[in-house]
Amino acid sequence: MIRVEGLTVRFGNREVLNGIDLDFPRGQTTAIMGASGGGKTTLLRCIAGLIPATGGHVYFDGTDVTRLPERKLLPFRRRTGFVFQYAALFDYLTVGENVAFGAQRLGHIPRSRIPDLVREKLALVGMQDTEHLYPSQLSGGMRKRVGLARAIATEPEVLFYDEPTSGLDPVMAYTIDTLIRDLKVRLGVTSVVVSHDVNSVFRVADRVAVLANGRIVEMGDPATIRASRQPDVVELLSAFGASSLG
Repeated sequence: MIRVEGLTVRFGNREVLNGIDLDFPRGQTTAIMGASGGGKTTLLRCIAGLIPATGGHVYFDGTDVTRLPERKLLPFRRRTGFVFQYAALFDYLTVGENVAFGAQRLGHIPRSRIPDLVREKLALVGMQDTEHLYPSQLSGGMRKRVGLARAIATEPEVLFYDEPTSGLDPVMAYTIDTLIRDLKVRLGVTSVVVSHDVNSVFRVADRVAVLANGRIVEMGDPATIRASRQPDVVELLSAFGASSLG
């Protein structure tokens, strides 16, 4: 569904990504794993079209979207949803208004359907009957779930997740991971998850790409990554306690 070829991103003289080649098969969950500050979020945002690439290409369903002007990017953006690390809810809007925001802004869903859509998506993430609440009245885990409901309210084909379990206790992290798995099945979405939470990655991913020093150093299913002897992978798994998974 999405293919990345030779992707390079530089900020001034600093090269954050160096020649990334990666594909994201339709209907699967691909996780990009690596240490904090290693370029994972930069890669995710570049694939999602939120920041420009310095070099290389991003293909969406065979179309090179790397350098399309904003006007021509809009049809592709309508097919994606983005779940931000800290939910990025608007404090001055209610939960219902937050969930409706993207769908209203893109304008491809009839306004008359928005209230039912909001209720439906909140129910999918276990947040029914919260439309009237404000973000300040929610816990961190509840805000994450509202952010997820907002992302799926646009009825996307692709969901991008930036550190979806960051800052959550183990029980709530497990809840979010379960939602990611369930939504892949129920909605048939292609999911791209960026995380340094190794346990979370192994719970949700069909495929895992390990990013180190701006390059993909290992790629495979969770079992392949666990068994890898690649030094950067071994160091990452050791640092984040993945050995406890058994």
